[in-house]
Amino acid sequence: MSGTDGARPRRSPLRRAVTAAVAAVVGLTLLGGLMWGMQRWLVYLPMGGTPPPAGEVIAGARDVRLRTEDGLDLGAWLVPPRGADRDAAVLVANGNTGNRETRAPLARALADEGFTVLLFDYRGYGGNPGRPSEEALASDARAASDALAAHGHAPDRTVYLGESLGAAVLSGLAVERPPAALLLRSPFTSLADVAAHHFPFLPVRALLWDRYPVRASVAEIDRPTTVVLGDGDLVVPPEQSRAVAAASPRLVEEVVVANADHNDPALTHGPEVVAALTRLADRALGPR
Repeated sequence: MSGTDGARPRRSPLRRAVTAAVAAVVGLTLLGGLMWGMQRWLVYLPMGGTPPPAGEVIAGARDVRLRTEDGLDLGAWLVPPRGADRDAAVLVANGNTGNRETRAPLARALADEGFTVLLFDYRGYGGNPGRPSEEALASDARAASDALAAHGHAPDRTVYLGESLGAAVLSGLAVERPPAALLLRSPFTSLADVAAHHFPFLPVRALLWDRYPVRASVAEIDRPTTVVLGDGDLVVPPEQSRAVAAASPRLVEEVVVANADHNDPALTHGPEVVAALTRLADRALGPR
């Protein structure tokens, strides 16, 4: 009877390659399934909880409630102008994280330039009820526009300022309700494009429920438009923001904040951003 030395037989290189390929496919399939099921938890990050009363954060600001088409009440802050009143408003749409309290420095800076400012939180953010989605955030933006109009600021006396995801939300609103002007800070060309940049190994274009076709929307907007970007942005590739600027039929400026990453103060509420919006408003509405 012959014996064995206890050694395991070696697998051929081909078999090892096939095993590795199968494991990779299974892993990507599982990761893709996880992304498909949890994508809105990855896109929408409502951190920060419920903000305090407006007047505790910004002197003279007051709390207002927005009523959406589907019956939700959303929290918002109305910030009055300080100094010479421009008789113009700025509607600010947040990015995908935080809440209106984190945009207070921007609101103060714009109020100092004579603008009325509305900060609002989407559904699911800032203690608001509901769950965010592309369709839902469009409804929330319409409710914010309605609230400004009720306070005497129709869209044609309002500058829309959207940051990142908010740029997507307000470019959609601008197609429906053209503003006096539009400022997009760190816009992506579409949600699928920016997701594909960060997850090149997944079929994100097939998986995504929400699309946000920003570049296509901007191409339809016949209003003065400024795009602000940071050339050090690691969240939204600067080339995507430049592509959005190139799509605008009435581009006023493409403003590049040097060395600024996506959430750096220079890009969220710095003097270059505030000055760009002021120049845009002067172009659209005339100087104060």
